Amino acid sequence: MVKAEPKKKGRGVPWLWVLISLVAVFVAMAFSSKTSPRISLSGAIDRACQCARGAPKFSGMVEDCCCDYETVDHLNEEVLNPSLQELVKTPFFRYFKVKLWCDCPFWPDDGMCRLRDCSVCECPESEFPESFKKPHGLSMNDLVCQESQPQAAVDRTLDSKVFRWTEIDNPWTNDDETDNDEMTYVNLQLNPERYTGYTGDSARRIWDAVYSENCPKYPSQELCQEEKILYKLISGLHSSISIHIAAEYLLDEASNLWGQNLTLMYDRVLKYPDRVSNLYFTFLFVLRAVTKAAEYLEQAQYDTGNHNEDLKTQSLIKQLLHDPKLQSACPIPFDEANLWRGQSGPELKQKIQQQFRNISALMDCIGCEKCRLWGKLQVLGLGTALKILFSVDGQENSSQTLQLQRNEVIALMNLLNRLSESVKFVHEMGPAAADSVMEGHVSAHKTLINAWKNIWSFVSKT
Repeated sequence: MVKAEPKKKGRGVPWLWVLISLVAVFVAMAFSSKTSPRISLSGAIDRACQCARGAPKFSGMVEDCCCDYETVDHLNEEVLNPSLQELVKTPFFRYFKVKLWCDCPFWPDDGMCRLRDCSVCECPESEFPESFKKPHGLSMNDLVCQESQPQAAVDRTLDSKVFRWTEIDNPWTNDDETDNDEMTYVNLQLNPERYTGYTGDSARRIWDAVYSENCPKYPSQELCQEEKILYKLISGLHSSISIHIAAEYLLDEASNLWGQNLTLMYDRVLKYPDRVSNLYFTFLFVLRAVTKAAEYLEQAQYDTGNHNEDLKTQSLIKQLLHDPKLQSACPIPFDEANLWRGQSGPELKQKIQQQFRNISALMDCIGCEKCRLWGKLQVLGLGTALKILFSVDGQENSSQTLQLQRNEVIALMNLLNRLSESVKFVHEMGPAAADSVMEGHVSAHKTLINAWKNIWSFVSKT
């Protein structure tokens, strides 16, 4: 009996390590299962994981549009993205007039931002050039810039030009931004759309309200075509925003290291084919609005007082609108002619207009100043596209002529550029992101499988 005791104790120590190892494996599996495919007890990796690796690019026609994915990618790379990138940097399209400080009409604002990049700063009047101190009847309190840079100020002489701040109602947006005393100018080039640290319940509540209260989250066969389009536009915009957050992400706050978060982009967009498809749809929808308003946009005076820059802006607009490759390959990106037909057409339009107006009003509930800026701009841009395509119809409303505010044009072209950037990023980085994420998943599962094998081998020998 005395000799048996040491043997019993000796076997207790290995079993303690077995127990610790099992706990470690279960913890690792629980953590990995949130982002990885499942593994079976036999150690075989889920076949879906292997099939997803190297998944082919999107091909065929973009649903509900008149162009295929390959053509869109080619035109975007060769024509649209280069022109739009130059256009949004010009003085005319660089500045956006916005009311940043609004009370949320739906709930108290409790949003919090962790980063200073979330906010927009106001410049003291002493920092503006002398030529910017001539407000032409408007308050100098409207002039706003980022990081105390005087070039963020806006020449108010623009207000007397073609796209002046007139109170033209847009039936698609919550048009409550005509009071100049509460409006501010923002230099968009100094306030890029990127990760801001705005997360948690406040950010989640915005999107939940957009989907649950204003458009169905999962469109069913019972929905009419117009309702499906509203959902796809919101989903496509959501995908684009997520891509820009992932494309310029704060990887390490301590060292202020920014870069691409491919895992985030995959988890939020790329692994959902419908989200990618809706991104392309929204891009073509807005492009159609721009091409439909070509005559109006071409004849506009893009006058900022800088003659050379204004000529460049005019040239870029014409180059974009009349590019022969675009006109031949995708002359009508989206065909809106068959919508709002039948006796219920007018009633349905009013219903969807109100839904989109609610979405527009929700932008005031965003608890992050920079996020609110880009939310307001892109929703206004989408509302402007809806206004162009559906509020002025050559056959039904021949007495109406298209009228756009300068802010609507700025929002429209900046939105098209944001969507163009997202499409470009998905086309160039999408396959690499998917492969990278899947390789990480496979590697993690192989580690778990080997751990299981080692434990089972140890148990079998004891």
